[in-house]
Amino acid sequence: MITGPQIRAARALLGIDQRELARLSGLSTQTIQRMEACEGSVRAVVDSLEKVMTAVSGAGVELIVEGAPSQGVGCGVRLVGRKTAARDG
Repeated sequence: MITGPQIRAARALLGIDQRELARLSGLSTQTIQRMEACEGSVRAVVDSLEKVMTAVSGAGVELIVEGAPSQGVGCGVRLVGRKTAARDG
């Protein structure tokens, strides 16, 4: 499934705010806010999730589910895990 951070990252790549993503997807800004607030998989009505995925895809961003290969061409970014930076003592 798609995660809240993926939706935020997609918006960042597109340079749009939550209001614009809501407009592009035909959803309310509050729905976008709730989706993005999920740290794990987005818990939403499947239709709403598909609308967001279609909107960002139509704007040129591919949302890649965990473990899936990218279907697109060009440059991309995939978060493979968080690492903490070591600090010098």
